[in-house]
Amino acid sequence: RDLSDVHFPMAEKIVLVQDNLNTHTPASLYEAFEPAEARRLINQFEWHYTPKHGSWLNLAESELALLSGQCLNRRIADAATLVREVAAWRTRRNNHNDKADWRFTTANARIRLKSLYPSL
Repeated sequence: RDLSDVHFPMAEKIVLVQDNLNTHTPASLYEAFEPAEARRLINQFEWHYTPKHGSWLNLAESELALLSGQCLNRRIADAATLVREVAAWRTRRNNHNDKADWRFTTANARIRLKSLYPSL
């Protein structure tokens, strides 16, 4: 409701790009709002989902998991120390040129997502 009524009240449609989390569906609005309000919000949004495998959201979640496990897995005394530690972790990751190991190839996509590829 905040997106619709506060941030973009004049928008005809609001495009939502989301991962496939089970709560990221129009049906979840019926759990949070009365039916008429849920329907109004559902009609306000255009729903788009990232692929289940290999999306940028998966990559972001992986990086956050690494940050949590490699840097934030201990008690940190104050905000200034947190900022320094995260900056040092980020610099180390960037300097070592760490990359995601994407295993979902175009060939895999053509098999798993064959309905989306034209057949010749």
